[in-house]
Formats: sequence, C-alpha cells, structure tokens
Amino acid sequence: MIKIGIVDDHAIVRSGLRQFLSEHVDLRVEGEAANGREAIDLVRNKEIDVLLMDLSMPGQSGLDALAMLRAKAPDMGILILSGYPEEHYAINLIRQGASGYLNKECEPSEIVEAIRTIALGRRYLTPAVAELLAQQLNRKDDAPPHEQLSEREFQVFLKLAKGETAGDIAKSLSLSVKTVSTYRTRLMEKMSLSSNSDLTYYALKNRLID
Repeated sequence: MIKIGIVDDHAIVRSGLRQFLSEHVDLRVEGEAANGREAIDLVRNKEIDVLLMDLSMPGQSGLDALAMLRAKAPDMGILILSGYPEEHYAINLIRQGASGYLNKECEPSEIVEAIRTIALGRRYLTPAVAELLAQQLNRKDDAPPHEQLSEREFQVFLKLAKGETAGDIAKSLSLSVKTVSTYRTRLMEKMSLSSNSDLTYYALKNRLID
C-alpha cells in the first residue's frame, strides 16, 4: 500500500484527488494540507511514501517547503503537481529534490503512474521534462539566468519579483534581513539586473509568476 499526502490550497482539488486516488487499491491517502507549513506538520505526524504537492500556495509555498520536507523525510517521494508548464519550474525543482513534476492539465492516469514510479524510489520524468534536462546538459553556458541560481537564490528571486520586502522574505524563510540582502545582491549580479522592478519584469516575461 502506497501512503499518500495531498498538499493544495484548494479544498475542491484535494477532495477530487482523494476521491480519484481512492479508486486504486494500492493507494491510500493518509492526510491533506493546504500550504507548505501544514505539509511539514503532515509529514512529521504521518508516515507518507509520496507527497503530492502544489507549487503556488498562500503562506508557505511548495517551493519554500521543499528543502525542509527533504530534510525531514529524505526517503519520501515528492511529486509536484502544478499549474505552471514544465519548462518554467521542473528543472529547478528536480535539482532541489523533487521526485517528479506534472502539469495539472495531465491525464489523471499519469498521476497514478508517477506515484507508483516514485514509490519505488525512482524519479518520474515526463518526455517533456526529460527533453528539458537533455537540453540543459547540452547548453550549460547559455541556460537562462534564473536556472543558474542556487535553490535559496531562486526562492528569494521569486519573492522579490512578487513584491515582497526583505523583512517579509526573512520571516517566511527563517533568515535574517542581512542574509536576504546578501542573496539579493548575489542573484542580481548573476542575472545582470539592477532593480526589483527588473526582477519582476524578468519573472513576468519568463512566466515564472502570474
């Protein structure tokens, strides 16, 4: 029996996934969470084999929670189920420890296939994500600037692009304001940008934020 946790800020999505997964005899939903912080509590209190997690949620997002979830449950599979197309986030998230990435427009049967694959301790790569990985290996030097950021830099970049202050970011990521400023300076240099409005424009142009 594969034990599953569902993390999504929409109750109707959680309910639909729970109902769909319950139709498969080898899958059992152990619990639900509405944001990254609740996901960490869920993993702390329940034995989860595969966590099915949305990316964009209020409070602590899936991206913010990923590193902490990895630290708390290194053997647990994490399948990202996101509204963003693969080319926007999949490579960064897999590099940061996600076991697989599916767009919410995928066929429901693919979610089950991904869960079963990940439960065996393997990564689940769609043909589109596999192609993106292959492209990245072939073109390390001309990869988009945001793909050259570290995990923390990428988190800080997205939050700055959404208009969050250094104080807000420090609080949500449990960092000092000085550390956030250091990350900001570093990522600005890597991306050759000079202001927060440049970051927002870049993120919108590359469809990393709505």
